[in-house]
Amino acid sequence: MSGSSFVSETVIALILISILLAFIASQFFWILAVRRWGKKVIANRKLRLGLGGFLLVIYALLFFFNFVALRHRPSPTHLTLSAALLQAPFAWWAMSSLAGFGMVALFWLAGLALRLIRAGYSKIAVSLGKAHLPVLSSPARRRFLERTAFAASSLPFAACAYGLTIGRTDIQTTHKRIRLARLPRAFDGFRVAQLSDLHIGPFMSASQIRRVVQMTNDYKADLVLLTGDYIIWDPRTQGDVVDALSGLRAPFGIVGCLGNHELWAGCEASITRMFAERNIRILRHERWPIQSGGEVLNLIGVDYESVRHFGPRPEGVVNQYLKGVEPLILPETANILLSHNPNTFDRAAALGIDLSLAGHTHGGQVTLEFINKNLSPSRLITAYVRGWFQKESCQLYVNRGIGTIGVPIRFDAPPEITVFELVRGEQRS
Repeated sequence: MSGSSFVSETVIALILISILLAFIASQFFWILAVRRWGKKVIANRKLRLGLGGFLLVIYALLFFFNFVALRHRPSPTHLTLSAALLQAPFAWWAMSSLAGFGMVALFWLAGLALRLIRAGYSKIAVSLGKAHLPVLSSPARRRFLERTAFAASSLPFAACAYGLTIGRTDIQTTHKRIRLARLPRAFDGFRVAQLSDLHIGPFMSASQIRRVVQMTNDYKADLVLLTGDYIIWDPRTQGDVVDALSGLRAPFGIVGCLGNHELWAGCEASITRMFAERNIRILRHERWPIQSGGEVLNLIGVDYESVRHFGPRPEGVVNQYLKGVEPLILPETANILLSHNPNTFDRAAALGIDLSLAGHTHGGQVTLEFINKNLSPSRLITAYVRGWFQKESCQLYVNRGIGTIGVPIRFDAPPEITVFELVRGEQRS
């Protein structure tokens, strides 16, 4: 599988436009559906109109708050009343209504196909001179399809409710043994913990991050590695996330790299200084050899890189991944690369970097990969969505991250702490 197999920028733009149009269509669909339902269950016309008007006002206020008011407010780093009562329900509705509309659309297309088949079937019957052929449709079958469509369209609402209340906080730990042929003997059995994509905010508060820190410390790793995206959009939250992560403890230290959200928020330099004040070293196109028993394990860190311009700032766009990183590689030992974007792996493997650690994708965040591996939004930008990958003797692990972006929902992509055990030897694919 090649990391270059992501969809082109033009196709991604078209997909995003299609999603936006589908979202607009879904809102009209559900408004009309609620209106039809109201006519059935509320006989009093004045009561029905009054209640409908009240719901439309609430609906409009939720849109205004989430798309206009939030843009001018600082991002809190704890769960606020407005986040719980205005942001969370709107995020649930936006995701659920779009997915539910998609399910209805699929059933509508299936019904249309059946009607076309039935029409063609009738023409064949007439041409054969047969008045009676087996019935392909009946009122009972139509009612069954309608009920099935209704049940299917309700599933996303339940799934998103789960992802909002449980899925995004159900932190799982992945234990992975990584074999490295060039690993020095002194580091055989070395334990490394990886955290990524904290995204501090109202739905991943400072107190929740401290809980993640305590969980990580309980694994007693020798080294903790951080792979970027500590904030969401607001640079004013950087102090809180640095403070929360400063509780991490490991004998060989805490080392990290930066992500696209630090770049886009324009706080790469400031957050690096804040981390340094708390003895957390952020590697920005530099190496950090750690020593044990007279032997060296080489850590390399780079800022966020992308070959495509996607985001509010042009910085970080490169014409070649990991350009100029060759002098940072130590040829006589194992090299571990911290790079937020997993798409750097192809280039890292070409350079012979033994192990790459990345994040960025959130494992898809809201996926249906348990049905099919391609049912993940992150596959629009990378072939390396989650977990372990190998190219010859070089390896990559993509951490699912802790926080969320866009909507505070996780489904089929639980937040993850990864604990690696490094051992000497050849890794089998």
